[in-house]
Amino acid sequence: MDDLAKSINDLKDQIDSSVNRLNIHALAKELAELTKQSQEPGFWDEPAQAQAKMKQIAKLDSRTKPWLELEKATNDSLELLNLDDDDLKPELNTQIKQLEKKFDDLKEELKLDGPYDDHSAILSIFAGAGGTDAQDWTKILFRMYSRYFEKSDWKYIVIEESPGEEAGLKSITVEVDGNYAYGKLKGEQGVHRLVRLSPFNADNLRQTSFSKVEIMPLIDKPTDLEIDDKDLKIDVYRSGGHGGQSVNTTDSAVRITHIPSGVTVAIQNERSQLQNRETAMTILRSRLAQLQLEQHLEKLNDLKGPNQSAEWGNQIRSYVLHPYKQVKDLRTKHETSDPDSVLDGNLEPFVQAYLDQNLSQN
Repeated sequence: MDDLAKSINDLKDQIDSSVNRLNIHALAKELAELTKQSQEPGFWDEPAQAQAKMKQIAKLDSRTKPWLELEKATNDSLELLNLDDDDLKPELNTQIKQLEKKFDDLKEELKLDGPYDDHSAILSIFAGAGGTDAQDWTKILFRMYSRYFEKSDWKYIVIEESPGEEAGLKSITVEVDGNYAYGKLKGEQGVHRLVRLSPFNADNLRQTSFSKVEIMPLIDKPTDLEIDDKDLKIDVYRSGGHGGQSVNTTDSAVRITHIPSGVTVAIQNERSQLQNRETAMTILRSRLAQLQLEQHLEKLNDLKGPNQSAEWGNQIRSYVLHPYKQVKDLRTKHETSDPDSVLDGNLEPFVQAYLDQNLSQN
């Protein structure tokens, strides 16, 4: 029984460590409190708030239940072991193998234990150097990510887009609703480089173009990141460009600046100023939360705005279509000779390589 005892005690130590790291018991308390609230009279008097809480209950339940069940099953096996009955040895052997398999499956969550990893995400793509080719590259990247969202059973909506002058997109911003969307997408942030024969060049010459991807956790509740109103400068102005019949007739566009950091968000997508303001505030909170993570700061007023010129040099991945075919991540060194598959949304190997690298460094 000594080997069995060592196996189960080692497994228990690993599970206990993981449960603590993921704050499972604290999340279980939060789940119990929300569940209690959902059973109180009048809970559904405010449907929008009630639905948000029910969504949080479902998320917390799916997060905590497997770990709590694994923890209990391991403790039960340990109690059987302490009976010191040789007749129980075959049963314990089977149980431990099952528990180890379940733990291996659940360990994937350890890659996604950041403060906002379980949030939905906001993804923005901006055309960089490369003119029309860069704008086309931005559209190709958006197609790649939208295919990845579909393969992951995630939903997304376009918040704002700016079409290219000849082709493609100057920029696009989308809201991505999915399980651990931010945690899985955060490694995509940075500059993506494309090398190919340009379809926009009369001589069909090789062209290098760049697009910048920005990933932020979706912070749609003001209580998740409180911003002092006196730190905000809000401007309204008349929308321009694409947008339908009444886009230029009212001052519906909104620009909000977080004065301490200099971060600015402008939205003109909706006809309603109120809708644009709410969207702009959601993106501003999300952008500040992302900066806070990057700069390891507790106070928003200590944040520095993103350094655009430095970020443009932050190349994370190259996609080469000519003179050879290769996609290579410059951080993890993960690569493939099948760029067509990657551009069709098969990003998971690159996502997992980044998460594995982060886990090994923690």
